[in-house]
Amino acid sequence: SVAAAPHILWSVLFIVLPLLIVVYYAFTDDSGAFSFENILGLGDYIPIFELSVELAVIATFVCLLVGYPLAYIMAKSKPSTQKFLIMLLMLPMWTNLLIRTYSIMAILDDGGFLNHILGAELHIIGTKGAVIFGMVYDFLPYMVLPIYTCISKIDPHMWEAAADLGCSPAMVIPKVIFPLSLSGVISGVTMVLVPSISTFYISQKLGGGTFELIGDTIERQFVSSARNTGAAISLVMMILILISLSVMNRFSDSDDGGIIV
Repeated sequence: SVAAAPHILWSVLFIVLPLLIVVYYAFTDDSGAFSFENILGLGDYIPIFELSVELAVIATFVCLLVGYPLAYIMAKSKPSTQKFLIMLLMLPMWTNLLIRTYSIMAILDDGGFLNHILGAELHIIGTKGAVIFGMVYDFLPYMVLPIYTCISKIDPHMWEAAADLGCSPAMVIPKVIFPLSLSGVISGVTMVLVPSISTFYISQKLGGGTFELIGDTIERQFVSSARNTGAAISLVMMILILISLSVMNRFSDSDDGGIIV
């Protein structure tokens, strides 16, 4: 229809066309001839893929560990308190990622705020822990909001029904609330895991150049004009992300905060 035309045009220009360009460069050489050389050479980057997935999984787990209780507290708070907590959660997101990352560097640096407060000489920048901390800080809202949405939709009478059936207050969350909010958890995990795997600026600044993640590798390839190799790595990343989204979508209820592929 005519009403859908702007959306279709936007999708073609900024989603379909870039994907086709990536596919073209992934399967061609510098002369533009068809070639599988870029794909076959990806075995050299397996350790980087593994490290990227490892750090992303750890960051996602930490976000879930911190985000679920926070989402539960928000959902159980009064409406006015909920609005205030959501504002605090989203406030850092109003600041550019670059500025937020530099702020974390100022806190974690050898001569930074944290060492000054502790009176210690902790070397944090340049470690995997610093990168994980940066991922958690930047992507935590993506975990909290879907879970909060799911929990806030749960009928309050579920708590009463669980108590009537002999469920203790300590067991209400694992036995009742968590299963009912599982679609939000899956959505949050996806929304944190995907950008964590592909991030490059956080790892560059907080990693201090001591190691490289897959996002850094892709950027380096394009900067050094090795766009064919960079496109091949990007294509593999997109396929892996689509597979993970499809798998998680199978276990997610799209009506309760799930994701749709």
